[in-house]
Amino acid sequence: MKLDNKTYDLLKWLVLIFMPAFITFVGVIGQTLQADWLGPSLTILTAFNTFLGTMIGVSSISYGNKEDKDGNTK
Repeated sequence: MKLDNKTYDLLKWLVLIFMPAFITFVGVIGQTLQADWLGPSLTILTAFNTFLGTMIGVSSISYGNKEDKDGNTK
């Protein structure tokens, strides 16, 4: 899968900045409210963030290993 720079930058910001802050926010609010849904919600959100991070990593590695016109890897 090839991502353009704009999409890659957006997903990278989402995974590295937004999602960890959002997951922390949900955890704090859920703990404050003593919510029964807190454990499953944090597990799902963290798993989704890990999935996105893995996809970004795979895309980055694939981009870095492209072959140039002479058949040499970068």
